[in-house]
Amino acid sequence: MAAVARCARPPRGLLLPRAGPGISVLAAAPSVLQQHRQVHHAVIPHGRSGRSSVSGIVATVFGATGFLGRYVVNRLGRIGSQVIIPYRCDQYDLMYLRPMGDLGQLLFLEWDCKDKDSIRRAVEHSNVVINLVGKEWETKNFNFEDEFVNIPKSIAQITREAGVETLIHISHLNASMKSPSKYLRSKAVGEKVVREEFPDAIILKPSEMFGREDRFLNHYANMRWFGGVPLISLGKKTVKQPVYVVDVAKAIINAIKDPDAKGKTYALAGPNRYLLYDMVEYIYAVSFRTFLPYPLPRPLYHLIARFFEINPFEPWLTRDKVDRFHTTDMTFPDLPGLEDLGIQPTSLEQKAIEVLRRHRKYRWLDAELEEAKPAKTYPM
Repeated sequence: MAAVARCARPPRGLLLPRAGPGISVLAAAPSVLQQHRQVHHAVIPHGRSGRSSVSGIVATVFGATGFLGRYVVNRLGRIGSQVIIPYRCDQYDLMYLRPMGDLGQLLFLEWDCKDKDSIRRAVEHSNVVINLVGKEWETKNFNFEDEFVNIPKSIAQITREAGVETLIHISHLNASMKSPSKYLRSKAVGEKVVREEFPDAIILKPSEMFGREDRFLNHYANMRWFGGVPLISLGKKTVKQPVYVVDVAKAIINAIKDPDAKGKTYALAGPNRYLLYDMVEYIYAVSFRTFLPYPLPRPLYHLIARFFEINPFEPWLTRDKVDRFHTTDMTFPDLPGLEDLGIQPTSLEQKAIEVLRRHRKYRWLDAELEEAKPAKTYPM
């Protein structure tokens, strides 16, 4: 009997309900203990910090196979988060994500972005949902309205219905209904519908992101194969403020941890602004390549881009991309930024070498970054 009494003894700090007529204390105890078991161990932080610990974050990351997605999954995995990765791509596109988390912490789930039940299965066990879905060009199956309006609306609606605590939506710094770019106009509509469906959503507006696998610095560096760099108005009427992709990934993680971030919109941009001409000139200086810019009127630029759009695979250039890259980055002094999330922005000069070294000739591979003349910055 003593052994039975020891086993039935309630844990310290747990108050058992008072037994009523005909009800024993031990009979009432299991209901209280069962109530405590409803919290899954995956959402209870424990262990030392690192990938083998448990951060308490169970995140569903839509669009994890994209440029920003791999950095976000890596950051979540290294702090011991459980990550659900819905995908609709080939299995080989997921290979580089698998080592980013501890054993059993990354869960891959096939999903159909137009099937709400599929989205519901992806978010029902999570306490954080991150939407990174997007593409730089339209296809016959998905246009910009589908990618940036309809899919985010469905994700936000189902996330709210599932009772998920945190939703993070990625937009763009230049998202505006007045933009000449359909990409940016759709992003602006997407922000509005996400805010309507999930009022406490955290919306991040990064500028053009640069990093090792980007389509920004690498895009301009690869233009050398076409005999020079065509720029509208020679790039002297466009001001860009690119942001480092790792800073954006850190901002997402810090926004998850910050309880005051809910319902806010953040403008994420780099520390320096550049004329497009000066920025591209710096790209070629770091690459030790000859910089041959020439002005090209917008209608003629669109005509050339139209030929690239005929490509049945990934188009290297589109008319919308021409408009987007020649749009001056907006400033939002009233919105919080990277500093408000505890992140010091990384300048282009610090990390450009990581992206552009692959574009150098063999004799310049080991050249130091200091040998390239720094880019001219534009007044903030």
